[in-house]
Amino acid sequence: MPKRSSKGHRDLNKLGASIVAQATADAPPPTDDGKNPAAVALGRLGGLKGGRARANALSQAKRVAIAKQAAETRWGKTRTQPAAEPSVAPAKKPRRVIRADHED
Repeated sequence: MPKRSSKGHRDLNKLGASIVAQATADAPPPTDDGKNPAAVALGRLGGLKGGRARANALSQAKRVAIAKQAAETRWGKTRTQPAAEPSVAPAKKPRRVIRADHED
């Protein structure tokens, strides 16, 4: 289950102050994620052409063999157990409390 986003500012004064601070800022705050921008661009460039370049380098027979293996891997899996239906726990009955000082 995805995590829900935070509720944000519950105090309207803090919310207003943060909106004003964002609106009057000259430049967005620098985000330093530790990555070299040149390396990121180069990696993206290789990723954009990688699949097509690989497909062009392979022969038709090799591409067919790879596709068959992928299909067998995906669809050839067998289940060891059938999926069980979700069980619903029976409602608990309230316990009877017997006190020692109670006489029948």
